[in-house]
Amino acid sequence: MKKTQAPADARNDRAATRLATNLPLVQEDAATGTVSRSYAYYRERFGRPDVPGILKCFATHPPLLEQMIALASTLLFTEGHLSRRVKEIIATYVSALNNCSYCLDSHASFLRSQGGSDELLSALSNGTLDAPSISAKDRQLVSFARKITNESYKITPDDIQHLNDAGWSQLQIAEATHITALFAFFNRVANTFGLPSQHRLDLDLIPTSLKETDEHIKSRTGTDVPSRSRRESQTQRLP
Repeated sequence: MKKTQAPADARNDRAATRLATNLPLVQEDAATGTVSRSYAYYRERFGRPDVPGILKCFATHPPLLEQMIALASTLLFTEGHLSRRVKEIIATYVSALNNCSYCLDSHASFLRSQGGSDELLSALSNGTLDAPSISAKDRQLVSFARKITNESYKITPDDIQHLNDAGWSQLQIAEATHITALFAFFNRVANTFGLPSQHRLDLDLIPTSLKETDEHIKSRTGTDVPSRSRRESQTQRLP
């Protein structure tokens, strides 16, 4: 079986999701049957020593867990009509829009592994779309992602045409729509279950509103913020 290299080190995720959450997670040592097999497949497929917290949320419904791992393999963590880098730009920005510190931190870290600069990460996290670190072409796409997130009912053929004019194909726009909509789901699951941020990035990249959310989680769970050097050591570069 061909392995896909993990987006990032999961060791801190294991410690974080052992802490109290709003809803119980299916921990690896408690998994049985389909969940246990799915966890083993994920570790083998992505080369990760541990299963991320978001999958432990999905494991409360085993068929959903299987489908989410399939999505990770075929849509999220792979090149498609959109590059991995562009997918992580969308994931980071949408997670910030939805005030999801867990997903924002994770996917900003993945974006960094795809070559994203600190300036780009900061601009996306804070919603500064006119920042020079965001290209004009990418700016059009993330603005579209914002409209999907906040007011999808207002999207018209003109929005699609603007993206075509900026250089995005119909299939790329469709994939961007899928990624954006999936993160509406992921962000709400992570927030509702109460997954804490894994602190893979420096806190000064995260907007104030998300710092406050994370402080609330830490006050309830006792999560400590890892040092900068420890966070940096937990980010691996992808091929």
